[in-house]
Amino acid sequence: MPEVIINGPEGRIEGRYLHAQEPNAPIALMLHPHPQHGGTMNNKVVYAMYQTFVARGFSTLRFNFRGVGRSQGSYTGGEGELSDAATALDWLQTYNPNARFCWIAGFSFGAWIGMQLLMRRPEITGFVSVAPPANMFDFSFLAPCPASGLVVQGDQDDIVPPESVKKLVDKLSAQRGITITHSVIKGANHFFGQQIDQLSDIIGGYVDKSVEAHEKESA
Repeated sequence: MPEVIINGPEGRIEGRYLHAQEPNAPIALMLHPHPQHGGTMNNKVVYAMYQTFVARGFSTLRFNFRGVGRSQGSYTGGEGELSDAATALDWLQTYNPNARFCWIAGFSFGAWIGMQLLMRRPEITGFVSVAPPANMFDFSFLAPCPASGLVVQGDQDDIVPPESVKKLVDKLSAQRGITITHSVIKGANHFFGQQIDQLSDIIGGYVDKSVEAHEKESA
């Protein structure tokens, strides 16, 4: 899991990257929770997502937003963090010019940034949003949402109420041509403490099915 340093908009971006063996392996970018509330690329949920994609042969990158860890700069409320994510995706694509698919996966604040990146990058084929903070941030920019994806939520989340996520999912699901899979984990709070393995299984199963469907379509 080599450390990488990426030249970002505000200087150095610190990341961890695993390059897949297959020449045209798909790529995946992981986005961490809120920088001002202890969110880092080493967050347990982010690490679990990272390992889930690595295990499926993706070239996978996770990184620290500006002002976190050894990444330079300071928190800007989302705009700068979106620039960091776009720069990280550019870096990932540079090292994987023949990648078959491109996925993003974000947790909490990272899910909000990930969905904004999704709107700007048509090459993204799938997404995973874990506990998207629909009660704190505006997701109305997803009109229309450009790709199908997975939303996972704990039913005991006391930071992001499950009903706010359900509203977001219902709104996205009403759009034509995309499918939003909504998975609710019983007993899980915002951080999925005892349910990390279950979370990994849900994400892994979804990615397996989606990749298989994409492969059939492009065959």
